[in-house]
Amino acid sequence: MVRAARTRPNVLHIGLDADPTRMRRASQRAPANAIFVVAAAESLPTELDGAVSELSILFPWGSLLRGLVAPSPEILSGIARVLRRGGTLAALLSLTERDGSEPLDAETIDRAAYASHGLRVVEWRAATTAEIAASESSWAKRLGVDRDRVVWRLVSRRA
Repeated sequence: MVRAARTRPNVLHIGLDADPTRMRRASQRAPANAIFVVAAAESLPTELDGAVSELSILFPWGSLLRGLVAPSPEILSGIARVLRRGGTLAALLSLTERDGSEPLDAETIDRAAYASHGLRVVEWRAATTAEIAASESSWAKRLGVDRDRVVWRLVSRRA
């Protein structure tokens, strides 16, 4: 997120994580157009309601990953609540048998569940190497994506 904030200085970038220790180092080197919020995806701050035009989720784990893959009403309603009309959710997801779960495939995403929250899935496909690299995610490197993990790209728009 810090790189994105430097690349797009006219945009406010908000980093969100339930664990403040993950954001501490990044916040120390962040430009003025980047802020950090400690919150869980299941309970996004109401101050963000309708304020987000682009929401990026890169290689989530735990409840956020589960809530996107097997759609959780709490996760999807929170995302829909913070996105402004026409706003976009773009996510890179990876889940394999090694993670103790069924791997993701072309049929994984429940489009109807997303639609019930006003989120229209416009893309669900394997991510390209270029898209993964453009994420500049250190987590992607740790997961070993591109070598032995398939990464899926989810794009959804708020109605």
